[in-house]
Amino acid sequence: MTKPVVLIPGSIYEHVVKRVDADFEMLRIDGADLKLLSDAQRSQIKGIASAIHLPNDFIRGLPSLEIIAHFGVGYDVIDAKFAGENNVMVCNTPDVLSEEVADTTIGLLLNTLRELPKAEAHIRNGDWVGKGNYRLTPLTMRNRTVGIYGLGRIGQEIAKRLEGFGVEIHYHTRTEKSGFSYKYHSTLLDMANAVDTLISIVPGTSATTKSINAEILKALGSDGVFINVGRGSVADEDALIEALQNKTIAAAGLDVFENEPDPRKDFFTLDNVSVLPHVASASVHTRNAMGDLQVDNLVNWFSGKAPISPVPETAHIATK
Repeated sequence: MTKPVVLIPGSIYEHVVKRVDADFEMLRIDGADLKLLSDAQRSQIKGIASAIHLPNDFIRGLPSLEIIAHFGVGYDVIDAKFAGENNVMVCNTPDVLSEEVADTTIGLLLNTLRELPKAEAHIRNGDWVGKGNYRLTPLTMRNRTVGIYGLGRIGQEIAKRLEGFGVEIHYHTRTEKSGFSYKYHSTLLDMANAVDTLISIVPGTSATTKSINAEILKALGSDGVFINVGRGSVADEDALIEALQNKTIAAAGLDVFENEPDPRKDFFTLDNVSVLPHVASASVHTRNAMGDLQVDNLVNWFSGKAPISPVPETAHIATK
């Protein structure tokens, strides 16, 4: 029996490539560009395994496409509603990365508060001998009140880890979640006024774009700390840079940026910013698990089984 043709447009984790090549007839192109495919290839493609933006015209141009398996929990690079309207299943890779991202979030928060990367540089540069002890950090985890913007799977794992630090935990989501003792706020501004530490883990959508604005940052106060491990588009970077420069807030820790992989250089010149290159889930263990889930969704689909992790916008589509 002929194996289904699965397209990989652009770059993707190598573990995914090996699995797709083993389980399907794999087709690779440099990006999501229909010009890179012949008419015959377009008609043969049944599935896509990707980690990049897929324009609607690209999806529309593949008449036999049944399923898109996306690498990552956030799938804002795909118009899932459009895909669902065109009977194309979309899957992502939730859960398997939640704990890794939560671990990294706590690490980034500690780096930001206690300036650990700078302290390490102090000893590596010989400054401990030449200049004496590293300074006492003005910020600490002690007595902080933390607000989590987005209490989904990852947000819940972050909250669980924060409990061990004895901090007060608040959260904001569109609707209140049952089964949690954390303080709920119906608006982001209300939460920002109640906390001094804001962790953003929401996806990039039209509703969240630049939602961390000057008003929210001012509400955090001069001792405020902003941590972003969700999407760079959530923060108004002009407002964030100004708030950091003017000490409207005390510090920020950023794993994501509006323009990746070339963030604004302002962030590198500020001494109250800790930065990471979008590595929250970037361990071999977790990326392998993400890749396996991505390909297992394809395997299930083409075996006539329900996909493991369909996104809500396409969950109504029946198994082929």
